[in-house]
Amino acid sequence: MNAMTIKTHNDSTGLDQLDVRTNPARDAAHFRRILAARKAVAEAEQELREAVHEAREAGDSWTVIGAALDTTRQAAYQRFGRD
Repeated sequence: MNAMTIKTHNDSTGLDQLDVRTNPARDAAHFRRILAARKAVAEAEQELREAVHEAREAGDSWTVIGAALDTTRQAAYQRFGRD
């Protein structure tokens, strides 16, 4: 390992593959914002899945759930019916 290479862990983002000699450091504000947005989307998706599951357990129809999702009952079932 040369003095220019620092690797602390296996990073799935691919950042550990960057060569600092050809990719100078920049402000990572945009990168961090994207990561935060991805996390928020994943959390919202999980919340939505839980809400649909609880609605079904409470007896709500796929028609009602589809209306809440602004889609058809068939589309709602296709997306969430197998969870």
